[in-house]
Amino acid sequence: MNKNLASIAAAIVAGGFVGLTAQAQETKLYWGDTHLHSSYSPDAYLMQNRSADPDTAYRYAKGYPVIHPYHRARIQIGTPLDFLVLSDHGEFMGVIPMLFQGDPRVATSETGKRYLEWIEQGREIEMFGELIAQVNKIVPPNPDLNNPEINASVWGDIMTAADRHNEPGKFTAFMGWEWSSTPQGQNLHRVLVMKGDKSNGSNFIPYTSLDSDKPEDLWAWLEQTSVTAGTDFLAIPHNSNISGGLMFPLVDSNGNGVSSDYAKLRMRWEPVVEMTQIKGDSETHPRLSPNDEFADYETYEHLIAVEGVEAPSMFGEGFLGTLSEEDRALLESQEQRVIENGDYARTALMRGLVLEDRVGANPYKFGMIGSTDSHTAMASAEEDNFHGKMAIDSTPETKALDVIPGTPGFDMGAAGLAAVWATENTREGIFEAMQRKEVYATTGPRIELRFFGSFEFRNRDANARDIASVGYSKGVPMGGDLTAAPNSRAPSFLIRAVRDPVGANLDRIQVVKGWLNDEGLPEEHVYNVAMSDGRTADADGKVAPVGNTVDISTGNYSNSIGDPELAVVWSDPDFDAEKRAFYYVRVLQIPTPRHTLYDAIALGIPVEETGHPATIQERAYSSPIWYTP
Repeated sequence: MNKNLASIAAAIVAGGFVGLTAQAQETKLYWGDTHLHSSYSPDAYLMQNRSADPDTAYRYAKGYPVIHPYHRARIQIGTPLDFLVLSDHGEFMGVIPMLFQGDPRVATSETGKRYLEWIEQGREIEMFGELIAQVNKIVPPNPDLNNPEINASVWGDIMTAADRHNEPGKFTAFMGWEWSSTPQGQNLHRVLVMKGDKSNGSNFIPYTSLDSDKPEDLWAWLEQTSVTAGTDFLAIPHNSNISGGLMFPLVDSNGNGVSSDYAKLRMRWEPVVEMTQIKGDSETHPRLSPNDEFADYETYEHLIAVEGVEAPSMFGEGFLGTLSEEDRALLESQEQRVIENGDYARTALMRGLVLEDRVGANPYKFGMIGSTDSHTAMASAEEDNFHGKMAIDSTPETKALDVIPGTPGFDMGAAGLAAVWATENTREGIFEAMQRKEVYATTGPRIELRFFGSFEFRNRDANARDIASVGYSKGVPMGGDLTAAPNSRAPSFLIRAVRDPVGANLDRIQVVKGWLNDEGLPEEHVYNVAMSDGRTADADGKVAPVGNTVDISTGNYSNSIGDPELAVVWSDPDFDAEKRAFYYVRVLQIPTPRHTLYDAIALGIPVEETGHPATIQERAYSSPIWYTP
C-alpha cells in the first residue's frame, strides 16, 4: 500500500489565500435574495408560473402587493428586501413564454410548430423533457430555441427591468442569470451576478451550460467578458447538497487533481456559496457530523438523476488509472463518503484546509449566504408566508403533490436569505461586501449577527455599545484572516446576535471549528459559547434544550423562553498555533412552526401526514474566519 496515498485518502474522506480586508468603515446590514426565478425560466413557466415576470419579482421584493401566478390571490412579503438578483435560467431564457404567447421568432420555427401541437395535446411534460435533455448534454442544443437574436432580446428585457427598479441607497436590483450545468444529473449550477448596468450587459449574451458545462470554461468566459464589458462578476455555487460530490471536488473537470492555479481561479470568481435554500440546508449532514446534535436540519434527500446515465467517479479516470488495483479499490470503497464531503459546506471547508496543506492553496475558502431559489418570482422565506418552490405547489393541497417525481412540495423548506454588511445599499457596496465575504446566511429569519476575530479582544468587549467599532479596530470581520498567533496566543472572537425584530428569541450561539490534526487530517468540533435563559454547558460541553412553546393546534408560540440578544467574547480552549483552522458562528432560534404545520392546521389534518416535524429551529450561519500559521 502506498502510505502517502493512504494518508491522502483518509484526509479527503474525513474531511489560503488572504481575503480582501474589510475596511474600518461604517457598515450596515442589508437583506436580500441572490437566487430567484420568474416566468422567464422555462421550468417555472411550465410549472404554472405564467404571469409573474421580472417586474413582478422586483415589485414583490420591494413590498408591493402582487398577484400570485397560480392561485391568483393578492400576496405581499412580510418585510421588504434591500436587494435582489433575478437569476432566470440562462438556458432557453424567455423562450417558453414566447412560444405560448405566439411570438413568431419561436412559434413559426419547426420546433415551435411541433411544440404548439404538443401544447394542444397536453404534452408539456414531454416538451420539458426535451429541454432538459439538451441541458444534460444528452442531445445537442436546438438552434430554433438557442438563438442569439432571441437570447439578446430577452436579456435586454431583463436588464431594462433591473435598471428601472434599481434605486441606489434604497433598493438594489442586480442583473444576473443562472448557469445550469447538470452533468449526469449532478447539480453544479451557479448564479451569475453582474456588478454593472445595461450599458455593460449589452456587450454580451449570458453564458450558459449549452456553451459549456465545465466551471473552468465559465471562469474563463468571466475573465474575458469582465474586460470587454467593463464590469465585474460573481459566480455563486448553489444547492451543493445535490451535486453528487462535484460542487467541491478533488479533481477538476478533466480529472486532474485540484491545483494551486485551480484554487486561485475559483476563489477569484466564487468567493461565496449559497448553502441554504428551498431545496434544503447544505451546512452538514448527520452522517458527516454525527456528534453535532443540530446537524439534521432540513436535510434534502432527493437527487437529480438522468435515467440510463451513470455518474462519473469523483476521482476521475485519469487519476484512478495511475493507481495500483489495491489503492484504486481503497479509494472507490470510500467514494460515497467522499461524495458527501463534496456536497456540504462544512466538510468542503475542511477539505480546503487539507488541499491548502497539500498543494499550497485553498479553493474552498468561501463565505456563506442563503437565498430562496423560488420559481414563483416571490422571494418568500417566511414560514407563515411561504409561496412554494414552484407556482404549482403554492397551496396546502398542492404541496402534497410531487413538484418533480418523488418530491412533494411539503419537502421544500421556506428558506433562505443573504445578509450583507455593506457600506451602502448600492450595486457597488453590496457586490464588494460579497467579494470580501463579509456576509452570512440565514434560513429565513432576519437575525442580526456580528462576528470578529482577533488576538486582542477582552471579555468586556462583549458589552460595548458599538460592537462594530471595537471589532474593526481590534480585529477582522467574518470572511477575514488571522495569521501568526503572537506568542502562540489563542484567538478570541467577538460575537453578538440579535433576534429578528418580528421573530423568535434566540436559543444559543455556537462556534463551529475545523482544523488539521498532527497527521494533517481534518477534524471538527461544535462549541456552545452563549446560551439563553442562564443555561450553562456541562463537563462535556452539552447544554439542556431551551424548550418549546409551539401550540401545534394553533401554530402559535411565545417568546417566554430564549433571549432577544446574546453577546460573548470566546477564546478557543483547544488552540494550537501550528495548526490551520477555520471558525464560523451558528446561531439557533427557539423552536417555531414549520410551514407544513400551518398547512396541516389549515387542512385539518395531523401534521405527521406532511412527513415533517411540527417545529424547527431556524438559524444563521456566519462566513468563517480562517487562522493560517
